[in-house]
Amino acid sequence: MSTQFPEKMDWLKDENIRPYVFVRQANRIANPGSLHKGLDWFKGKEPLYKDPLRVDEVDFANHILVLESGAFDASGMAMDRWVFYDCAIMPGFVAGFAARTSSLSENMKKKLKVNNDLEWTPLSLFIIIPTIAKSEWVAHNLCSANSLLEKEERLWGLGFMSKAFGLWYANIETCIGMTQWSSPALKLHSHYGYFKIVTAYTPVHTYATTLTYRLDVNTSHWPGFLGDPVNYTFKQKFVEAGFDVHRQDEESLKAFQKRIEANEGEFFLDAEEILHKNLEEPLAVYRKK
Repeated sequence: MSTQFPEKMDWLKDENIRPYVFVRQANRIANPGSLHKGLDWFKGKEPLYKDPLRVDEVDFANHILVLESGAFDASGMAMDRWVFYDCAIMPGFVAGFAARTSSLSENMKKKLKVNNDLEWTPLSLFIIIPTIAKSEWVAHNLCSANSLLEKEERLWGLGFMSKAFGLWYANIETCIGMTQWSSPALKLHSHYGYFKIVTAYTPVHTYATTLTYRLDVNTSHWPGFLGDPVNYTFKQKFVEAGFDVHRQDEESLKAFQKRIEANEGEFFLDAEEILHKNLEEPLAVYRKK
């Protein structure tokens, strides 16, 4: 599958920007990109491989954690280093994009706390971890330098493309993940396949207003996030379930959760509605036809 990227995504053509995979040798994917064969977005972009078990790669890891801390400190959800190593690196890996350090502006270097001794500086991170269930992976964490940079310095679509690269690279069939109903990232996460809600209210999490989602990875949905929903067939396959979810209303989330726990059916959200509706607007809930 090919798509005409918007002009603001010309950074993908920049030879000073490359995807990276921060992975221990035992977790390397044998045939990266072989499942989603129709997708040509990342062909010709040989990833940088970084090994977290090597001491001389610790500075690259430090910069990954600078990004993560900058994105999640304010919400109290930043990872401790031991969580990064024990729970992310050892069972899974980190993917993203990195820039040649010498190509970054002085302002970007300052904002990103760049180590000028590094040849490459990570600009994004996507942590993906395999589960016991066959062919299922957890999307654990996603963020990019865009949250730390001025608008004119941001790389449009960097977060979305980082997750897309990780899913493509690891030949992932099924992805589960967690995000908060109020998070702008919901617009992004819902565009990788039909978006099933597994939990609508999750009090076991630090933030009870967290949702858990599950999707079968479908690359034909991906251009929809970039403004080209031509292959998005949601309305042909799903019908409204007869109720809405109000993202800012905890009682609405609890009521939705009760329906899930009562096994009233599998419930889905429409990624195009999420993308175009404001947080204050209710979202229709859908079932399969």
